[in-house]
Amino acid sequence: MLGEAGYAGFTIEQVARRAGAGKPTIYRWWSGKPALLIEIYARQPLDLSGTNTGSLQGDLVAALGRLLAFWRDTPAGEAFTALLVEAQHDPAALDMLRAFVAERSFSLADLFNRAARRGELAPDFALAAGLDLVSGYVWARLLTRRLEDDADSLASAARLMARGCLHR
Repeated sequence: MLGEAGYAGFTIEQVARRAGAGKPTIYRWWSGKPALLIEIYARQPLDLSGTNTGSLQGDLVAALGRLLAFWRDTPAGEAFTALLVEAQHDPAALDMLRAFVAERSFSLADLFNRAARRGELAPDFALAAGLDLVSGYVWARLLTRRLEDDADSLASAARLMARGCLHR
């Protein structure tokens, strides 16, 4: 439904109608639209294995490419975009988004943890800041629908992100 009608057309009423169920049935399973969007996203398998290239910059290039392809090629991109939009005006959705992102950021955290084990990271590196840096970049690409496979752009972004994190 998100792919067909977009965020504006994705309502609990439409979900119930499409499922051949009543709204109370939908609400029995999900507390509302944000919870349903998280479920849609969580059911899509994001595989960041094989992104260990031996350097933070290389790992970032590999992970960014996979994440953008994941959002481009699965319903996850529409679901996450809708959740980001919903969170802008619904405090409960914002709380759900924050909790979901905190729970799901372990894949990206692994990139930085590997870099730390290799001795690449600056002594004052903060994992939360590194994750925000990556998230900000990919979320901007998602929200502006720039999910194409642009190797040069990804390499440039990864190089800039890595430079800010590396031990000098």
